[in-house]
Amino acid sequence: MKLFSPAIERNRSYILEVLNSFLMPGAQVLEIASGTGQHGHYISERRPDVIWQPSDIDPDALASIKAWKDEASTSNFLSPISFDVGDLRAPGIGKSFDALVAINMIHISPWECSLSLLEQTRTLLKPQGILYLYGPFIVEGRETAPSNLDFDRSLRERDARWGIRNLEQVVKEAEARELRLVNTTEMPANNLSVIFKKIQGQERLQ
Repeated sequence: MKLFSPAIERNRSYILEVLNSFLMPGAQVLEIASGTGQHGHYISERRPDVIWQPSDIDPDALASIKAWKDEASTSNFLSPISFDVGDLRAPGIGKSFDALVAINMIHISPWECSLSLLEQTRTLLKPQGILYLYGPFIVEGRETAPSNLDFDRSLRERDARWGIRNLEQVVKEAEARELRLVNTTEMPANNLSVIFKKIQGQERLQ
C-alpha cells in the first residue's frame, strides 16, 4: 500500500534544492531508511540523470516505496532493497555510491544506528562521495527551538534510545571515520541539512 506523509510534501523541494548543489550528473545515490518512498519519487522525477536506490527494513515501507516506484515516469527510481544500516553484521549491498542520503533517520533510531551509518560509509561511499543528513539537531552555542525540545521529549517517551542528536558529536564521530563536514544549511521547521564528504590520502593532512 502506498503511504503518504504531509511532512515530506513540505520539505522535499527544499531538500532537493540543497542536494542539487552536490549531486553531479550520473550520481548513484543510496537512500537509507526511505520510509514512504516520496523523497525518492520526487527527486528522481526532477533529476532523471541521477540513479536513486531506495532502501528500508520495514515491510510496509518497502511496499510503499514499490508503489511509488510503480507510478514513476522515469526509470532512475529503482526498486527498493531491504537493508539494515544499523547492523554491521548484515549482508552488504556489494557496491559503493556517490552519495548516501538519510532523511529523518538518526533521531528516530538508537544512537548506535547513527554510528553504524557513519561506519558503513567506509564501504558504501566512494572516495569524494557525500553523506547527506536531514533533520533537527542540537547545536552547541545556539538556543534549541522550543518545538525541537518538545519533539525530543516525545521521541524519548516513545523510545528512550531515540532523540535529537548533538551536531558536534555527530561531526566528531564522522571525522573519526574520514568524513569531513562541508556544508550545513538551515531548513524550514528548525531542521538542518548536513553534508559530509569522504576524504582520503593527502586530504587527511590538510
